[in-house]
Amino acid sequence: MFASATTRPGQGLRRAAIRTTAVISALFLAACDPVAMTEQASGPEIGQMIDPGQPVRVALLVPGGTQSQEMQWLARSLTNSAKMAAADAQGASIDLRVYDTAGSDAQAVAQANAAADAGAQVILGPLFAGNANAVGNAMLPRNINVLTFSNNTEVAGGNVFTLGNSFDNIADRLVRYGVKRGKKNVLLVAEDDVAGQLGARAIQTAIARNGARLAGRVNHPVSISGIDAATPRVAEAVKTGQVDSIFMTANNQAVLPYLTENLAKAGVRSPVTQMMGLTRWDQPRDRLGMPQLSEGWFAIPDQGLQQQFEARYAQTFGEAPHQLASLSYDGVAAIASLARAGKRNALTTTGLTQPAGFSGVAGIFRLKRDGTSQRGLSVATIRDGNLVILDPAPRNARGFGS
Repeated sequence: MFASATTRPGQGLRRAAIRTTAVISALFLAACDPVAMTEQASGPEIGQMIDPGQPVRVALLVPGGTQSQEMQWLARSLTNSAKMAAADAQGASIDLRVYDTAGSDAQAVAQANAAADAGAQVILGPLFAGNANAVGNAMLPRNINVLTFSNNTEVAGGNVFTLGNSFDNIADRLVRYGVKRGKKNVLLVAEDDVAGQLGARAIQTAIARNGARLAGRVNHPVSISGIDAATPRVAEAVKTGQVDSIFMTANNQAVLPYLTENLAKAGVRSPVTQMMGLTRWDQPRDRLGMPQLSEGWFAIPDQGLQQQFEARYAQTFGEAPHQLASLSYDGVAAIASLARAGKRNALTTTGLTQPAGFSGVAGIFRLKRDGTSQRGLSVATIRDGNLVILDPAPRNARGFGS
């Protein structure tokens, strides 16, 4: 519960929203569209050819140089992870050079141009969608591909590829899993802010793609009064018998506990009416003890692989990595694997979008010709206060489904 009885209505939600805005923005602006990968779409061939026997020159653009401790930690994590991957690149040599962007479009472009002038053959980063779009435009005339950490599919395409885990990817995984288990009538519940509406669009696309039915949609403001007003609308929709699952965006961390608590009081809870969400329901850890979240579905990376990476990182650098740190490891590792295979076109559109994809430290992933990516995810729930994996993440590209 985010607001105590002595807190003014809306105060707790506003505070929680403010605390999480930076992280949510980083996740959305910082880190794939999940269409079934039976065949890569055609498109222009972009990117530098390489000599596999020579070092591959990779420019890493990170959001260093700001006054934000979180951004400095993230920049440090991305840098350290990329260096780990370069050191692990047996059979390939990576010439990694790091550039700080300070989160600025102008500085990101200036640094990308400086990197290209110094011979960079591919850009890894930057973090934010606006930065990535600007850098992509600057690098296109120079025939250089950009592997951004953004998960905003709006900037994907041409020479820009998104590495992160997008709303589209999560929504597709959960809706596909639900349809296989008879949960085909989905009520969409979304915040009416930008992230909520973009998440809602991803959910609607996943519903249509996987043969489910949109049973209705309820938008609500990010406020206590907004959620209070939306709750009876959701409950009434469920009472019609035309809804067997509820998919909520719940991107602001304070929204999920309060909304699901309200719904539980109204008699709506999993698994009778299956609830699922775009965000991780097991973080922060105190959520594991919230009964209203029990049996809800959410998607997470392969936990075994993720934990191995985090433990190794902490042992090497003496601190925990940022949750986005694995993206830079994956980017460097993918480039190294292509170079190690002797592919001169490793950094071109064709090379980067090989159908088999790549093995990342958080699971398998692959890049698509439309610039989006697809990541293997597990479906998880909370049961008896514990995280439980309902359906493990696929370990090869065939597991993405059709």
